[in-house]
Amino acid sequence: MDALIAVRARGVTKCFGDVVALDGIDLDVAPGRIHGLAGPNGAGKTTLLGILLGLAVADGGSIEVLGAPAGRALAAPDGVAGFVDGPGLYPSLTARQNLAALAALRGGDARTAGIDDVLGQVGLADVADDRARGFSLGMRQRLGLAAALLTKPRLLVLDEPANGLDPAGTRHVHGVLTRLAADGTAIVLSSHRMDDLDALCSEVTILATGRVVFSGPLEKLAAENRELDYRLLTSDPLAARRLAGDTDGVRVAGAANGAGTRHGEEALVVRALVPALDELVVRLVRAGIALRELAPVVSPLEAAFLALTEQQEDLR
Repeated sequence: MDALIAVRARGVTKCFGDVVALDGIDLDVAPGRIHGLAGPNGAGKTTLLGILLGLAVADGGSIEVLGAPAGRALAAPDGVAGFVDGPGLYPSLTARQNLAALAALRGGDARTAGIDDVLGQVGLADVADDRARGFSLGMRQRLGLAAALLTKPRLLVLDEPANGLDPAGTRHVHGVLTRLAADGTAIVLSSHRMDDLDALCSEVTILATGRVVFSGPLEKLAAENRELDYRLLTSDPLAARRLAGDTDGVRVAGAANGAGTRHGEEALVVRALVPALDELVVRLVRAGIALRELAPVVSPLEAAFLALTEQQEDLR
């Protein structure tokens, strides 16, 4: 196997009775990269993550993980850690005791397992001796991440790791994952939150009805020849509306209905490809109109996700 590939999957299939969960999935993940999985409910994301973690067995195709064949036995490959459907915890044990029990199950010594270090990494050092039953969803997610980090994995597989996190917790977990990737760990994570994938991932695979409808760098999605709606806030909304209406390739979709306004100022929503939008910006500046905000109403990743998955649904 190529030393620069942490995961290589080709033609992976998985069925549950008559339900096809995965239908010929290909996936490549390199060390030091954060690869996102996106898709509607039932698209096959959790099934694929479970196969990578050794929690499920593929029916067909091939998978190589960290240089070794995988996906044919119910056992986590060496060097792989993570969780799907939320981490499994002992509610009556403290955070530290949960990690000590896990270390013992793996044959390690709790005194030297690095428990305090990983609790500190995920921001739970102050609640290390609190029982897990009192933890919020976000705290349980962070404890699950700490459990995965105990083994110093070379491949980390996470299902909705930011689920239940507040903004501070999200920023903290993002920092942990970014540092791990910088140190060479390959990370595969699923999320329904496009902002998480946008912030973290260099590459994304979008699944729909068990099939890959896109896989590649985020930049490729952003560069797709696709019109987007943009929220436009200027110093002169009426003049900006007239200029937008006179710019080829730009359509005024209407007012932003309060979204993106400040101090009662009116924001417009314009629809355009990037080149036409660039021309509008040039014309606004030449007219002496201050540009105070210009942002997609929906991110390019979310727009692509919606277009690709809806198209796949239409083909069924």
